[in-house]
Amino acid sequence: MTLYQKTLGDFQQSYVGFAALVIIGQSCLGGVAAMYILENGTNIFQMIQLGLVVITCTLVNVSILAQLSPKTVFNMTIFSAVLSILAIAMNVLII
Repeated sequence: MTLYQKTLGDFQQSYVGFAALVIIGQSCLGGVAAMYILENGTNIFQMIQLGLVVITCTLVNVSILAQLSPKTVFNMTIFSAVLSILAIAMNVLII
């Protein structure tokens, strides 16, 4: 059994509890990413980054509120977290 399958199984089993944690976590991580993006200015590249981070974090929250399947929410959460972490890394280390 892979780490993904085990974690997905745990997520599906305790979906209601994890949903609350995902909403809080995604909102905080997206806020941190937005802060680092805006720290570097407001040019078009920064605004595209900011838009992508805000849209993905919002879509995760909407998917929970719309009661989509736990697997869909889980996959969207992973994508959003990776995108936010990449945006933070790009704006702290590279730019």
